[in-house]
Amino acid sequence: MITAALPYANGPIHLGHLAGAYLPADIYARYQRLQGRETLFICGSDEHGVPITITAEKEGTTPQTIVDRYHAMNARSFEQFEMSFDNYSRTSLPLHHETALEFFLDFHKRGILKEKAEQQFYDEKAEMFLPDRYVEGTCPVCSNPEARGDQCEKCGSYLSPSELISPKSKITGETPVVKETTHWYFPLGQYQTRLESYVRERDARDGWRSTVLKYCESWFREGLQDRAVTRDLHWGVHLPLKGYENKVLYVWFDAVLGYISSTKEWAGKKGRPDRWKDFWQDDGTKYVAFIGKDNVVFHCIVFPSMLMAWNDAHERQYVLPENVPANEFLNFEGQKFSKSRGWGIDVKDFFELFPNPDALRYSLATILPETKDADFYLKDYQAKNNNELADILGNFVNRTLQFAGKNFGDKVPERARLNERDTAMVANLATITKEAGTLYEEYHFRDGTQRVMDLARLANKYFNDSEPWKTSKSNPAACATTINICIHTVRSLALLFAPVIPSASATLWRILNLPGILDDAGWNSAGELAIPTGHSLNTPTILFTKIEDAMIDDVLKKFQEEPKPLPVSAEPIKPTITIDDFKKVDLRTAKIISCENVPKSNRLLKLRIQLGSEERQVIAGIAQHYTPEQIVGKTVIVVANLQPAKLMGEESQGMVLATEHGGKLLLLGVDGEIESGSIVK
Repeated sequence: MITAALPYANGPIHLGHLAGAYLPADIYARYQRLQGRETLFICGSDEHGVPITITAEKEGTTPQTIVDRYHAMNARSFEQFEMSFDNYSRTSLPLHHETALEFFLDFHKRGILKEKAEQQFYDEKAEMFLPDRYVEGTCPVCSNPEARGDQCEKCGSYLSPSELISPKSKITGETPVVKETTHWYFPLGQYQTRLESYVRERDARDGWRSTVLKYCESWFREGLQDRAVTRDLHWGVHLPLKGYENKVLYVWFDAVLGYISSTKEWAGKKGRPDRWKDFWQDDGTKYVAFIGKDNVVFHCIVFPSMLMAWNDAHERQYVLPENVPANEFLNFEGQKFSKSRGWGIDVKDFFELFPNPDALRYSLATILPETKDADFYLKDYQAKNNNELADILGNFVNRTLQFAGKNFGDKVPERARLNERDTAMVANLATITKEAGTLYEEYHFRDGTQRVMDLARLANKYFNDSEPWKTSKSNPAACATTINICIHTVRSLALLFAPVIPSASATLWRILNLPGILDDAGWNSAGELAIPTGHSLNTPTILFTKIEDAMIDDVLKKFQEEPKPLPVSAEPIKPTITIDDFKKVDLRTAKIISCENVPKSNRLLKLRIQLGSEERQVIAGIAQHYTPEQIVGKTVIVVANLQPAKLMGEESQGMVLATEHGGKLLLLGVDGEIESGSIVK
């Protein structure tokens, strides 16, 4: 059973979402089906929560209207991207509400939940308690006047509404009053010991990613606390408890249960309403949950604890995730996706420009942010399409099938005794089938994709080295053997690439005139020579058309205007300090005498600086904004008395100063000749 994080129905999905959770999940699901394993792939829209109600109020409409719009939009985007969900549901459905309440009422009846009275802001004009995001004020940390009650987007500080300076209601603009309200809490801390054991056991069994383990360890180190299960809101799963009629389940509690309700919906559509239990309540199920790194706590700690709580008192035992292979973030053209700055591209808009889903799937698969953040560049996307899909894969397929048509009447020729080169190529089919399968099985989708493309590279070399255009006259048997093996390699590539580029693989299957569907053939058969001699082939078609420079350039023009910096009003002056505070910072001029990239990092540069009479090493996060050649010889300003720190195993003895403009970092320096080490006053 495979689940992909429920996308929030408050906006369109973008390429970062695809790379974060959905493409890896789809590759894994398609691979498992090829392995012949009974596979269920579940997802759906997350449709509750405060941001949706705020959007509805801004637009003067209802939350249901908002989620209907984005559910349909995102479902269409997933369809265009060829996601192979077995069911794509929604948390606003009655079936989901029933499922979420089943858990809540069970916990409530068994006394697991704790009732707590707390002080909360109340808008007297709107006559409602204000959830965190409905309160806005000045951040106590950075003085941002537009901080939310849960977090300041400027400095990233997590806040509570009571910490805001001059809080206001986002609904009426009035100053709220403090009023007592009551909520139910889930005792997450009571499950910490079991959760720690659970994570250790699953990691030992299925190899969890180190980044996921670190997130979990961080939460365990701080100690798990009670989490509110309810909140005062009109939109969501309402509680059927006396005195709680105006409260709903907190979205964190109900959203993860959307996987279960979506599976129930799937079973109902199949006409077998209890079929969902075969996946959720069977010890033979391996459950893998694909998410982005911002959801680790909910899927590795919160959801497992909820399932543990249920299992403690019921014969019907829910399975817990065997693995949660969370991905890091994807950037676009060197910058973070940002809705507020209009930076990035939505899936629906991308397909209006470049309608081939396979090209996007392959390009993303080769750069998946599995262990660190990655970057998507349109020029790189073009290169992957033109130089790899078209020139390597497409070229091999076309030359093989064209040659077979011209010289063997569109039939598979007979294979004679293999020479050393033939034997090596046949061995490659079996070897790469096994290697790519292992990589996919262990969630290394980027490496698995590259390994399959390696097979296409080897195939082109085999074709060239075998020179069938010569042997067709000098040694017809050898020529026939070469083309026989090449046709089998096309079949292997169709199977091995099916999880990544399903449309192209299906097209190859049809061109090869093979029976049934790819999934029926089985993954391991990609390593076999399975097409009989004399088998008829269909006329080949072009798999991938090249993307012209002009088209990419036209799209890039839209993004050449740097995103506008935040207005001055949103960039407040920090709290006042004394002159003595400032004197503690020793700012000096320094000359950059050498620079190189930090291995295994796409963000860091290693600078060697001349600081007066000494040389130092400084690590700076500017690799996406400067090349080493651009900054050698520059005189910059550094913090000279900063405590040394290690970044990616390299010691940094200071910090260079820079400013940000439109998402680009600009080094602060000095023009003209000046002695390095000069004090900046």
